[in-house]
Amino acid sequence: MMPLISSSVCEGGFSSERKDFEALAGLVEAPAMEEATGFDSSEDLKAIYFEGLDYKGKPTKVFAWLGMPEVKAGKAGKIPAKVPAMVLVHGGGGTAFKDWVQRWNKRGYAAISIAVEGQTDKRSEDGESWRKHEWAGPSRVGIYGDAKEEFKDQWMYHAAADTILAHSLIRSLPRVDADKVGLMGISWGGVITSTVIGLDDRFAFAIPTYGCGDLSEAQNQYGKSLANNSTYKEVYDPLLRFDKVKMPTLWFSWPEDKHFPMDKFANSYKAVSGSYAVSLIPKMGHGHGPPWGKPDSYAFAESITEHGKPWCRQESLEREGNKVVVIFESSEPLREPVLVYSTNEGITGQRKWLEVIAMGTKKGNAYTVQANLPEGVTGWFVNVKCGELTMSSDYQQ
Repeated sequence: MMPLISSSVCEGGFSSERKDFEALAGLVEAPAMEEATGFDSSEDLKAIYFEGLDYKGKPTKVFAWLGMPEVKAGKAGKIPAKVPAMVLVHGGGGTAFKDWVQRWNKRGYAAISIAVEGQTDKRSEDGESWRKHEWAGPSRVGIYGDAKEEFKDQWMYHAAADTILAHSLIRSLPRVDADKVGLMGISWGGVITSTVIGLDDRFAFAIPTYGCGDLSEAQNQYGKSLANNSTYKEVYDPLLRFDKVKMPTLWFSWPEDKHFPMDKFANSYKAVSGSYAVSLIPKMGHGHGPPWGKPDSYAFAESITEHGKPWCRQESLEREGNKVVVIFESSEPLREPVLVYSTNEGITGQRKWLEVIAMGTKKGNAYTVQANLPEGVTGWFVNVKCGELTMSSDYQQ
């Protein structure tokens, strides 16, 4: 049986729920694990179940794909004793993706991809959903739509717990370097990632993709759903705990995203205590495939696990009138500076985004970009390139 998480009942407000939620950080012991039968597993890539928290008084298990990389000699010709690792969390309509694990395995990382709605990666008979297994916990109900359920039966409570347990599991493996485990989540997985990094400080780095915090006042479906949701605003909003986030983070998205507006995304990364980098790729698209196919998450992970810091980040940003100056600090050569901007109003994901070439100059590891803002600009950021990699300045409006 999983150890019980202690909690103290406090008077008033949501203090009890906050304590229960933050107590999930205590799930540091590796959960029991077993191989899942009926899946195309191999010695180094296995479908598994691991033990989750009880749901409505009954035990649960979490389906996942767990993969180890091929043993290869490093740059110095030595075979590493231990390898870095990733915890991977899917978004809406997703599951534990075997392919996602393999992509990280090919780059020398152990990886575990978890299913956070009690599903496997096999399709149901109608082919439109994932088949549930018999030990399932809660499923997501809209946008925090289960706030009236008992707190410990709510989906986000379990999703955060599952993610922390997956971390405890993979870092316990003999071949994994426990000091080099990262977390990446996409869309709703990005929301979970944003949430968990304020609870579990053992992660070496994190890559929230699309999903973020501070959504109760967003001018889209999130704001409409969460404006009066006190449980989100008092307990779940990642913004409540970003001051505790000291690990390096990469905030990965695109300006046209209709789900997670750029201002809320920016409010999130500007609130973390640790170093952060931003990658906003125009026209990238929303889904699991677009960020998988871009090199940016892998390059960020490698820069942290190999050098302990992001390969590139904004050093400073200044604006005087319509003139802006952004300085990037980069260990790699940068090129193709552009100003990405909009003159439209409304939700950032529905605006038209334009690009104009900016001027860049290099001095040592500093790359200075200068640009003039067009008349009537309502939102903007600067992008620079290194090969196929994209690094962005903070979003401004």
